[in-house]
Amino acid sequence: MLKIKGFLPRNSMKVIIDSAIPFIRGVVEPYAEVVYCKGAEIDSSIVRDADALVVRTRTECNKELLKDSRVRFIATATIGRDHIDEEYCRKAGIDVASAAGCNARGVLQWVAAALKHIVESDGKRPEEYTLGVVGVGNVGSLVVEYARHWGFRVLMCDPPRKEREGGEFYPIEDIVHEADIITLHTPLDASTHHLINHERIAQMRPDAVIVNASRGAVVDNRAVSDSGHRYAFDVWEDEPRLDDDILQNAMLATPHIAGYSQQGKANATAMSVNALARRFDLPLESWRPEEVVPTVPRLISWEEMCETIDGYCDIMAETEILKNTPERFETLRNEYRYREEYF
Repeated sequence: MLKIKGFLPRNSMKVIIDSAIPFIRGVVEPYAEVVYCKGAEIDSSIVRDADALVVRTRTECNKELLKDSRVRFIATATIGRDHIDEEYCRKAGIDVASAAGCNARGVLQWVAAALKHIVESDGKRPEEYTLGVVGVGNVGSLVVEYARHWGFRVLMCDPPRKEREGGEFYPIEDIVHEADIITLHTPLDASTHHLINHERIAQMRPDAVIVNASRGAVVDNRAVSDSGHRYAFDVWEDEPRLDDDILQNAMLATPHIAGYSQQGKANATAMSVNALARRFDLPLESWRPEEVVPTVPRLISWEEMCETIDGYCDIMAETEILKNTPERFETLRNEYRYREEYF
């Protein structure tokens, strides 16, 4: 009988997959028993006899979920990993893989839609703004590249990169003092929790705008809402149960779908399947959904972006829907029609 890494015969392998992950049905079934569940309903009884999990952010992968299971591998089809207790997984011998960078261009295009709305609302041009980009990884690097091309003065903040590389990275204190718009693209950990808080908000320019498409708790939502500053949020503290005052006070509000592009979702699913294949020696290491054409990157002008972005990411329409039906947050997210990346 053929063996796989992890010492399990292939035909006895069991994988639990979040049922909202697209393009994956039928892919793993030839090599394992597969069970699909809603992410929030994946519990210890379901994973007890599973060897691997393929999840999203709605599944908290911690000791409570995993302690009595035989799980040895978790792939999350997301860039974020804060829903996974990685210290526990290390101690328990559970390998973890994420889909870092999978949806970077999808998030870029959501940020572009937000920037267009802010600039047009002010009746200005990009050249009149200083944009602070906090977190210059896969997404932030693209935001920096395109924003500079569009004419924004850009200040970058990324302490880990500053420590590794040196270069023109500014401390967060400089960003909050100087930026007209602050856009956040950091992971959520102890160093970034409430990175934008009462103290830093008090140091901002009175008309500064806060844009968050990273993780909800990177920003103290209540402090921002109470401050009177404008803000555009795709991610929220305590989602999917939103504070109605915070929601209604938002300039732009979407239900955690900034990265929900066809290409981003295809990338995330492919990266999860490829990681699962490497871990268990399955012939899927180069698999990718055939129905999604990869993005061809191009630098687009500010004028062309402003003329076309609403056809791909109508951020005002999405804001109206969420504000009118906040109780449908999860439904809006799970049934979202994935956008097409076009630059």
